[in-house]
Amino acid sequence: MILEVKSKTKYNLKPIQQRVEVTFNYPVHFTNGIFDVDNSLLTSVVANDGEAKPKKVVAVVDDGLLSHRDGLLEELEEYCRFNSSILSLEAEPLVVPGGEAAKNNPQLVEEIHQLVDTAGICRHSYIIAIGGGAVLDLVGYAAATAHRGIRLIRIPTTVLAQNDSAVGVKNGINAFGKKNFLGSFAPPYAVLNDFDFLNTLNERDWRSGIAEAVKVALIKDADFFEFISNNAALLARRDLQVMQQVIYRCAQLHLQHIATSGDAFEMGSSRPLDFGHWAAHKLEQLTNYRLRHGEAVAIGMALDSTYSYLEGMLTHGEWQQILNTLKTLGFELYVPELNEESEIEHPRCLFRGLNEFREHLGGELTLTLLQRIGEEIEVHAVKNSSYQQAITLLSNAKM
Repeated sequence: MILEVKSKTKYNLKPIQQRVEVTFNYPVHFTNGIFDVDNSLLTSVVANDGEAKPKKVVAVVDDGLLSHRDGLLEELEEYCRFNSSILSLEAEPLVVPGGEAAKNNPQLVEEIHQLVDTAGICRHSYIIAIGGGAVLDLVGYAAATAHRGIRLIRIPTTVLAQNDSAVGVKNGINAFGKKNFLGSFAPPYAVLNDFDFLNTLNERDWRSGIAEAVKVALIKDADFFEFISNNAALLARRDLQVMQQVIYRCAQLHLQHIATSGDAFEMGSSRPLDFGHWAAHKLEQLTNYRLRHGEAVAIGMALDSTYSYLEGMLTHGEWQQILNTLKTLGFELYVPELNEESEIEHPRCLFRGLNEFREHLGGELTLTLLQRIGEEIEVHAVKNSSYQQAITLLSNAKM
């Protein structure tokens, strides 16, 4: 089309409206002995990409895992040698700190980028991340920003990672004293859950991951919560068969939400899978990450459940069942940091977490509460007085 431009005339051209639809597909597998040379899961995932082999891979490993899984690096290297027609390990595995330390050190992102560069990894190569949720978040962020996206294979090794963080589409690190301030939405190429890694966990890490299962059950599946509640004592005693069922159902519900919520990349103002998380994120910071993420989430859920009860949404019986289930699982539901400062302007006031949560999402404040077990409700304003009362009830309940 030729436009005739007349002198001294201004034109507002009609906007070109663009719409892009992108479909993501990634499998979540469950296995045992992921690096046994006769276990073909990892090689089959890579071989399934339909491209020429062997494929270049590098690996990043959680150092907290190595003290409980002696010989893991050698297992990985031997696996790649045995399957050299499919996998080409281009460098020694990079070992990084586990836990929140992984997300608090931006230098680690640069180290992973350097590994990608030195090893000649491209978008058709793979980064294998092996470890807990914090390490997977770190590696996912680095993978998403190298070459604008390297294929990421997550091998989660904790309950929390297997049932929640590893199966999602979020990656990130902490910055400016705030949880996940830097990050990306980038689905993994595949998630490979190896239940054998659960045997490496200490009591706190075993228990912490159950908090996310309780969370998704409370907001989406009353029957699942009943299952967890009925089996809480067995879970506390580390019954592996029950835990496998919990991990599988939790991962399933998480994936269903991502696929069907209509807001997989959180373009809106709500994050319904973050029930209990506004307080949890702030408590992690206030305790200098003394609390594990799952431990903080358990406290956050107890707080939000108590608030929901005080506001007339939960019955007394439902509220008590939630608290009793969390206690039976072994969670403490009160820490002094909940009530350390009441002045909202004080940097150590819990309720600053509400605004930080809103800032992280953008738009108006949107919190997920419970109107009954298995059914969530979104609210955009809360009463600080009711939350203060909820904190008092939790403080008394610990006695």
